[in-house]
Amino acid sequence: MADKNPLTVDESNRISQYETVKGRVQEEVNHEIASHADSLNERERAQAAEVGGELKRKALTEVISTETELERSKAVARFSQVIDYLFYLAYGLISLQIILDLLGARRGNSFRNFIDTVCAPLLAPFNNLMPSIGRGSFQLRLSYVFALIVYVLLHGAVNGLLRLLAHRKTAI
Repeated sequence: MADKNPLTVDESNRISQYETVKGRVQEEVNHEIASHADSLNERERAQAAEVGGELKRKALTEVISTETELERSKAVARFSQVIDYLFYLAYGLISLQIILDLLGARRGNSFRNFIDTVCAPLLAPFNNLMPSIGRGSFQLRLSYVFALIVYVLLHGAVNGLLRLLAHRKTAI
């Protein structure tokens, strides 16, 4: 497939932005500490060490939290790829069914029977939902076209839910 999974792209962008921000903050803190370290008295150095220790603990907690969230996001992105594959497979099978009906493929053919059997569970809820248009064996089953549209909408909804699960929750 030419297009990338949006969750994978989002996750790559987040990791890149996180690393960039982390590097900038680290540079700024190191520069600030170096510029003020020489002018401190003993009590100020003790306070600075205490504050530095607290900042270090917070930074470590943030890194651990971020790493956990990134791992979860990677798992959700992989699950999303599997879901995409299954939906694309369903789209292909339903499209084949529509094309075979539209071209008037013979019912006794083994390939036609295979496609009918595989598609039956996917199309069963939509059978006879709408009238078919056609002449003789050439038919456009509007119910199957509607089924394809419903599966596309369902696919979008599932991907939206997975995107919600993958994104980091930020508290202000």
